[in-house]
Amino acid sequence: MGYPDTFEGFMVQSQKNWQEFKKQEFKPKKFQDRDIDIEIECCGVCGSDLHTINGGWGEAPMPLCVGHEVIGKAVKVGDQVTTVKIGDRVGVGAQIWSCLECKPCKTDNENYCPNKIDTYGAPYPEEMGGVIAQGGYASHIRAHEYFTFKIPDNIPSHEAAPMMCAGLTTYSPLLRAGIGPGKKVAIVGVGGLGHYAILWASAMGAEVYALSHSPSKESDAKKLGAKGFISTGDKDWAKPWAFTFDFMLNTADATHEFDLPTYMSTLSVNGEMHHVGLPDEPLPQISAQTFAPNGCKMGGSHIGSRPEMFQMLKLASEKGLKPIIETISISEAGCKEAVTGVADNRVRYRYTLVDFDQAFPNR
Repeated sequence: MGYPDTFEGFMVQSQKNWQEFKKQEFKPKKFQDRDIDIEIECCGVCGSDLHTINGGWGEAPMPLCVGHEVIGKAVKVGDQVTTVKIGDRVGVGAQIWSCLECKPCKTDNENYCPNKIDTYGAPYPEEMGGVIAQGGYASHIRAHEYFTFKIPDNIPSHEAAPMMCAGLTTYSPLLRAGIGPGKKVAIVGVGGLGHYAILWASAMGAEVYALSHSPSKESDAKKLGAKGFISTGDKDWAKPWAFTFDFMLNTADATHEFDLPTYMSTLSVNGEMHHVGLPDEPLPQISAQTFAPNGCKMGGSHIGSRPEMFQMLKLASEKGLKPIIETISISEAGCKEAVTGVADNRVRYRYTLVDFDQAFPNR
């Protein structure tokens, strides 16, 4: 049928064959008054895409088109849309709808709405079409205007795309923790999430240290703004850093292998270890006594809010912040290359799928 009745995307058919993508049509949600149709220019490849299609986070509806770091051009806007016009370059992240009526939604915490709809793999209610939300490895995406964000002109699309999830996921907890001048911040993991966290924390004025078991990443970490690099593979690495960090942002995907009390010993009194990396395995078991020596705490968060997205984009635009991105042309083979590269930890530090006009020439 084609747009606007159907969209086209690269879809995984089963979690058993998660590396195999097939280009096929799918039906989008019903178009409503606050919806925006976006012709996709590029889409970042998130660790969430991998965890979803390979079953690491449990079962997912199939066939499925993943991708929630979308940049494209608005080609249709609903009658009640006021924030975007046709032709605007916009982005969509990991959330595509919320009720906008509950307490979280009304306090700029819509990312914690109990009725939220994720950008892919989530069911829409019958009044919205009753379909499964499909993501951004596709020709188009249909999004509610509240979860659609205009992109500053000076941020290239392939760099803006991963900001829609990885960027916001790391910016939001730093902002909410009051990170700025006078704060010492540890970023655990120098990867897709961690490299953004270093960029943000440094740009916010904090003294930033990168913690990683990969010494080869020290040069990149310092280019991104880290003052120091701590190799967590060294014996007794934490001892010189006891009571040092006001805030530790853990972006790693292997926390189940961590000696958490060692990491937490580096926190200052009442410091926080905050998790945004979401591994397949549970956190290691720890005792309540682990929190006592420095009165530290542990927390986590889920993406961020609309106001935080715009603050992050403003920071990136005004300071000219440059993430480290690799691009891959979207195709069945390109999607396979991207998710396999994430699985094998080959990516430095984020993939963006590009060349959508070649893959979808008839849209």
